[in-house]
Amino acid sequence: MQAQITLTVAEGKRLIAEAICRRADVQSALAGGRILLKGGTTVSAVLERLTGEMLRISGRISPRGAKASAQREGGAHSAVLAHGQLISMDTCFSEAVQSLGKTDIAIIGANAIDSTGRAAMMFGSPLGGMPGCGLAGLMAQGCKIIIACGLEKLIPTSIDNAVRSAGMQSMDWSMGMAVGLAPIIGELVTEPDAIRLLADVECCVIGSGGIDGAEGALTMVVAGRETEIEKIVKLVLTLKQTATSGQANSLAECTPGKAAGCGVHRACAWRVQKGENLQWVKK
Repeated sequence: MQAQITLTVAEGKRLIAEAICRRADVQSALAGGRILLKGGTTVSAVLERLTGEMLRISGRISPRGAKASAQREGGAHSAVLAHGQLISMDTCFSEAVQSLGKTDIAIIGANAIDSTGRAAMMFGSPLGGMPGCGLAGLMAQGCKIIIACGLEKLIPTSIDNAVRSAGMQSMDWSMGMAVGLAPIIGELVTEPDAIRLLADVECCVIGSGGIDGAEGALTMVVAGRETEIEKIVKLVLTLKQTATSGQANSLAECTPGKAAGCGVHRACAWRVQKGENLQWVKK
């Protein structure tokens, strides 16, 4: 049996979160270990599925470019879930990384993935802010790392080429904050991966994009036994019209000269222009 389904970007994030939360290793770490979650909308969806709580969203890509949150304070952007207790790690991310053992799990997002499954994360603050300072250590810690990332982040070049092209200090003009890319290593979970984790089926992406809110959407064909297809179809229907996960006050983006962190990021043309009619103004 085959079924054709379409998921918006927000729905895809929820699907990925559902699959990650049902994994045996994640359930084991939830019951008796530690789960480190580094903020992002897909990772926030994981936390929301596990606890009902959401993470504070920091950087994001909006129609105005690479932007930060209008509010830098509030709830946790990075946190550890240990024995049912959620502990903010925003001021001690490196220490949280050091506490992870081989049966613990770190769940992080990505801003770019390539066709070989490699991933990278954007840094807009010096050293990537508090989480950036601990990410290299996380790669070396020896715990399991899950990269929760939808296929809308797939780029038409290699991660190596993207890393060489980007850079906070190398941009002379930027629509929003100038960013660099840091490669990250882990087990990548995309929407097709999530579907295969959730049921004994095959999944093939047959189209991408759309209109009226389906920009970046994935259209996929799922094939398998009827009982397995039914699992996926019923789940997908429950995800329809779900919203992006993240603490509501952190979803508003920064505005020139008004946000608490304005001035931290380099080459932001909005900050120079201080208006909506963006012009070519080289810093």
